[in-house]
Amino acid sequence: MGWMADETGLDKCTANFVPLTPLSHLQRAAKVFPDHLAVSYGKHRKTYAEYFARCSQLASALTKQGVQSGDVVATLIPNLPAQAEAHFGVPACGAIVNTINTRLDVDTVAYIFDHGGAKVVLVDPQFLDLAEAACAQMKGEAPILIEVADDQAGYHATGKHMEYEALLATGDPEFEWLMPQDEWESLALNYTSGTTGRPKGVVYHHRGSYLMTMGTVVSWRMVLNPVFMAIVPLFHCNGWNHTWMMPLVGGTLVCCRDITAQAIYNAIHYEGVTHFGGAPIVLNLLVNALDEERRTFDHTVEVFTAGAPPAPATLAKIEDLGFNVTQVYGLTETYGHVTECLWNNDSWGDLDKAGTAAIKARQGVAMPMMEHITVLDEHMTQVPMDGKTQGEIAIRGNSVMKGYLKNPEATKEAFEGGYFHSGDIAVQHPDTYIQIADRAKDIIISGGENISSVEVEGVLMGHPAVSLAAVVAKPDDKWGEVPCAFIELKDGATVDEAELIAFSRQTLAGFKAPKKVVFQELPKTSTGKIQKFELRKLV
Repeated sequence: MGWMADETGLDKCTANFVPLTPLSHLQRAAKVFPDHLAVSYGKHRKTYAEYFARCSQLASALTKQGVQSGDVVATLIPNLPAQAEAHFGVPACGAIVNTINTRLDVDTVAYIFDHGGAKVVLVDPQFLDLAEAACAQMKGEAPILIEVADDQAGYHATGKHMEYEALLATGDPEFEWLMPQDEWESLALNYTSGTTGRPKGVVYHHRGSYLMTMGTVVSWRMVLNPVFMAIVPLFHCNGWNHTWMMPLVGGTLVCCRDITAQAIYNAIHYEGVTHFGGAPIVLNLLVNALDEERRTFDHTVEVFTAGAPPAPATLAKIEDLGFNVTQVYGLTETYGHVTECLWNNDSWGDLDKAGTAAIKARQGVAMPMMEHITVLDEHMTQVPMDGKTQGEIAIRGNSVMKGYLKNPEATKEAFEGGYFHSGDIAVQHPDTYIQIADRAKDIIISGGENISSVEVEGVLMGHPAVSLAAVVAKPDDKWGEVPCAFIELKDGATVDEAELIAFSRQTLAGFKAPKKVVFQELPKTSTGKIQKFELRKLV
């Protein structure tokens, strides 16, 4: 018999309840891994003791600039050490970190400054003109700009504003961090892409991020001291929370300003990178890299890919190069990835390369930190798990946003029925694995038949001349809509429209095959997602 007692009178105290926060990871790492390399960027190589001290200095310095608990500190920085330091230093003074997409236009950045209420903005000199122009357009009080020079890449401070290293020098490396009193306190503010209307401000809490880091370590099968390359922009879901995760396992964060195939191969070869995340376009970069861009390595590199279902042909090719790819899925509103295509060797161990790639293109099952992720119909009822019936991916768990900042109507709509509504259309297989059919807005309805643009794209990507494919609906007098394919070819490759359409018909039903093919470079977001809304303007 176990110990039993009436719980009346028992309550939380400082000994048995501490609010969960990813800030705890770096505090611990500074003690457990003080001399281990924490951050690497060219000549910038900092141990965990040094990393913690710099984050403490930043927190202290921000308070001296008037930043108070609950204020917002924004950044316009590539994946550089200062961006990583902001993820700890900003919340360490009680503030909320708002990493802003560096590719946004002036008007949108001005809106985000105003809407989020940024008190301070850490800005790379490359984006200083953007930040200054946005400040000039603001309706409210403009934030303090701090220039984060990157002398290694030739982006020097202009001298018009205080420089980041000078700011740190004003801070105390022994500053006592302001840890959250409630794990529901806001940690980060991230804005959605805003392709239709103004972007929405997604608010993360400390608990969700902490659990995201813990669950990711399990799903990625991480052991101590991994070497992680930051490819996913830290302005996108805070880099899927991976920067907050690295201190948990004493990992090394390898920063990179510009993502190229050569930069990735160099980091694997010279830095010993073991893990990175990225959109399928990153996989394409590696598969199609020139011989002179490649480097040798003798270990398996673990890769999380998300953003769009990768083409089975791409997955089949990249694994021969030494990469083990796991498809994950998520949204800004879910802190990044919340499902994984967990490999079942008992069931799938004997599949050939094509069969393996087809399975790995699925979005999979809920990651450990999530409660329930499934596919529901419009009545919030579970769809048949037959791999055919479509519904919307619905998500429940701790790594779901608090809500949309200053937008209660959108928050209520997103959480209708007790789940977060993803807007992604999917099927569910008998083994419960989820597979995206399409975004709701990307489904093509031709003569009353639904066509998945993802399915058509996957087939087109199997052609040896095709680097990238995007399929959108083209208005048609007879059928209402028909598929139109936009194709980006590999360097030096040639193929014509008729050949590609004939190729697609070898696999697809006739009504699913594209009726028009356009050859051009595809418009992409900073995270590598193809901007279909731009392509729709061309049909």
